[in-house]
Amino acid sequence: MLRTVITGTGSYIPPFIQSNSDFAKHLFYSEEHIPLDKSPSEIIQKFKQITGIEERRYTTGELNTSDIGAIAAKMALKSSSVDPEQIDQLIVAHNFGNVIKSTIQTDAVPSLASRIKHALRIQNPNCVAYDILFGCPGWLQGLIQADAFFKAGIANKALIIGTETLSRVIDIYDRDSMIFSDGAGACVAEYKESNETGPGILGMTTQTYSTEELEYINMGMAFKPGSDPGIRFLKMKGRKVYEFAMKYVPAAMKECLEKSNVSIEQIKKIFIHQANEKMDQGIIKRLYQLYGITEYPENIMPMSIHWLGNSSVATIPTLFDLVLNNQVDPHELNPGDIILFASVGAGMNINAVCYRC
Repeated sequence: MLRTVITGTGSYIPPFIQSNSDFAKHLFYSEEHIPLDKSPSEIIQKFKQITGIEERRYTTGELNTSDIGAIAAKMALKSSSVDPEQIDQLIVAHNFGNVIKSTIQTDAVPSLASRIKHALRIQNPNCVAYDILFGCPGWLQGLIQADAFFKAGIANKALIIGTETLSRVIDIYDRDSMIFSDGAGACVAEYKESNETGPGILGMTTQTYSTEELEYINMGMAFKPGSDPGIRFLKMKGRKVYEFAMKYVPAAMKECLEKSNVSIEQIKKIFIHQANEKMDQGIIKRLYQLYGITEYPENIMPMSIHWLGNSSVATIPTLFDLVLNNQVDPHELNPGDIILFASVGAGMNINAVCYRC
């Protein structure tokens, strides 16, 4: 049988470390433009307790979102040993295009995918390059989309990239700005022969909720009084996002496992979007509770949020690449291991993919 198999991965870890203490000099305001009634140090301490984030990474000033995406893509191509000229689909997930440092204007023309194809020097015009906007689940949706193209007979090899420079679209007067970071991750997927117990995608689920959930993550003006109303930043209704994720993500993950004919006991690792440590732990706990299991297995969920922060579309491919390369102790993957990818983000979108290594 033919299955979509990930044959190579790569990631870009930005060099600049922004620790929580670097935010201690900031004044934080509420959505109502009122100074928060706690000191920055108290806010930062509470932030760490909830999110698990101690530091995050920002890229260098001369690199844009497409640049760091190209770096991760080159690593994935090298890892897969696939000739770049054989790539049929070059899919780039992002949310803000290229944002030049010290500006707030996004640039997505030409598409980031076209820019990355140019950076990779791929000459083949039949390598179709395009962007996908799907919130934080964008990279995973790109993998789902590649699988659909494979099954339709349109493509056989795809390069899927998730890349973001969120440090350039955050409001420094909003405490949620401490969540976000920069990064890029990529994989090469191929449609290959695989036996009954061989590697490949086993099943998937995708959902969009866009009624009252539409504005849970959006763009809004800075919280500081007197800020330019014409400049907008990434904003999030944290409590609403948390409640939404707790309610819908575990159910979507269970649906994915059922479509894949896989039991919860067979899962070796869960790669979930690195959004918030407490939220991710809550999602996994509720997933197991749906199966009548009160405690989830130790070391089931690798995490990188503590030191990389939330780089949106880049979190899952980056974490997956790090684990494959034994850089997230004590986590490792072996041939035959069944894993579950899952993400949630602006849209509000949810997706999950069950995969055998």
